[in-house]
Amino acid sequence: MQISELLTPVYDAAWLPWAVQYFFLVGISATTALTAAFSAFGKPGSPARRLLPSAVAVLLVSAIAAPISLLADLHQPGRFWHFYAHATPWSWMWLGALLLPCFVGLAVLFGAAWWWGRTGLMRLLGVALALSAVSILVYTGAEVMVLRSRPLWHTVFLPVNFALTAWLGALGAMFLVARWLPGGLKALPVDMLRQLSLSAVVLMALGAGAWAVLGLLGVDPSFEAALRLFREFPIWRISLAGAVATGFCIVGLLQKPARALATPLASGALALTMLAAAWIFRWVVFMSVQGVPKYGAGLYLYDMPWGSDGLLGMAGVLGLCVALVAAVTYALDLFPARDRGVSA
Repeated sequence: MQISELLTPVYDAAWLPWAVQYFFLVGISATTALTAAFSAFGKPGSPARRLLPSAVAVLLVSAIAAPISLLADLHQPGRFWHFYAHATPWSWMWLGALLLPCFVGLAVLFGAAWWWGRTGLMRLLGVALALSAVSILVYTGAEVMVLRSRPLWHTVFLPVNFALTAWLGALGAMFLVARWLPGGLKALPVDMLRQLSLSAVVLMALGAGAWAVLGLLGVDPSFEAALRLFREFPIWRISLAGAVATGFCIVGLLQKPARALATPLASGALALTMLAAAWIFRWVVFMSVQGVPKYGAGLYLYDMPWGSDGLLGMAGVLGLCVALVAAVTYALDLFPARDRGVSA
């Protein structure tokens, strides 16, 4: 009889926290773009047009910060220009290298058209921006979904959940940023944002229900894989309980009337909870799922790096977003938008 001892090597995770930040920010920017493009067709003075200042601010901040996280996630500067020097149209990452600059450019042009008060141009750019935002949502979702070796990733519900949780985070970001814009929370169409947030929560619940039903019918193997993790590992049960609790907190806060949600404390609590829900979902999808062995039992151990690939990098991106929010809101305070559909 021979005994073969197998040792598990130590290696870096394929997806680092930089990926969590990129997918978080690009998801928020894409769903904010869709919301802003829809709002651009509202009548002057309507709730949709009054939503544009906060939507444009969130769009500009997230669209600028997201590519920076992506460049850091590529690890090597040379990988960026390799996308353009070597055509690989079968790769979703290569397609994303073409789609992302177009989206960022359209986001900046849309913001400029809104500020200048060019309604016709803003609506034209809004259509192009919406199409570009859909392409970003498709590419980012498909980039992860194509990995067949991970049943938790290889499901059509992953891109759907990416989009819905990003929209929830985008609406929360609008709640948060509006307080620093001209007019403050009083100028924000709180009731409209509240209804949109409830719609996002309902769609997420329906998606989870459809995922569970198809999984029980044996159509979607990712549900069985998730069920095994919840059954065998307490940490996954804790994460599920935390997700359910966060969902109930969001629904409870959204039950408040619009007048109550217009206060700084209530709107701030709701905004941070919605943003946290979108962030945690991506952390679980990327970092926690990588801790599940493709073959074997147990879970891999993950140590959070303190440097630029971990905690310091996340703090840096947070600081970048804070700086961009400060810059955008200060600029709008000095140079108010000329959109005739927004009352100061």
